[in-house]
Amino acid sequence: MPDQLRVLVVDDEPPARGELAFMIEQLEPVASVLAVGSGVEALRALESMPIDAVFLDIAMPGLSGLDLARVLARFERPPAVVFVTAHDAHAVEAFELDAVDYLLKPVRPARVQEAVRRVLAHDAPPAVHVEDPTIPVELGGVTRFVRRSEVHFVEAHGDYVRLHTGDGAHLVRLSLGTLERDWASAGFLRIHRSYLVATRHISELRQQDQRSVVVVDGHELEVSRRRARELKDVLLRGTGEPRP
Repeated sequence: MPDQLRVLVVDDEPPARGELAFMIEQLEPVASVLAVGSGVEALRALESMPIDAVFLDIAMPGLSGLDLARVLARFERPPAVVFVTAHDAHAVEAFELDAVDYLLKPVRPARVQEAVRRVLAHDAPPAVHVEDPTIPVELGGVTRFVRRSEVHFVEAHGDYVRLHTGDGAHLVRLSLGTLERDWASAGFLRIHRSYLVATRHISELRQQDQRSVVVVDGHELEVSRRRARELKDVLLRGTGEPRP
């Protein structure tokens, strides 16, 4: 990513478009800002000039921001994408499209500056398989991206799950079943209808009151009877003892 950014702002609402373009223009690394009102106009601009980053509204008539981002992902060298929206419902889809940042309206100058910093740090090669994917989580109105490798265990909460990391927990709208399927190859094992655990973070496996329990970061998590044998096999395989 070059030190001097050429930025494209795409938003169908003129006031929001103008305000965002103005905030971006004030930042030192930005060389130029072009603002357009639709996905079609954005594609025309991208065909006619080099663009390093696209600040993209999601809810637009015709070609939505998500649709446009999917088109950009097929470029030989896609620009960095920052989504700007009034809603947080599309954060998971934004993550799947490798968004650099996700800003919620009304946008504050400090968040725009942080988004530009992330764009500058972002190397955007052609799309490749993500070995350590990230999950967008909301913290006080700011979207943070938590890496899968940071997650020690996952706890089911109705239509949500709580991701437990070494420094806290984050509630996100995801399915435990989906994570069980997608994260199995990364060492995550379903030990109970309510828990998915990164086996490398299990410090103890013990019998307690005629039930199996594992300890992860001091949390005692119950293991269902039908999952206990599989868990023991995984922990003991090749080492003879549970992994630390």
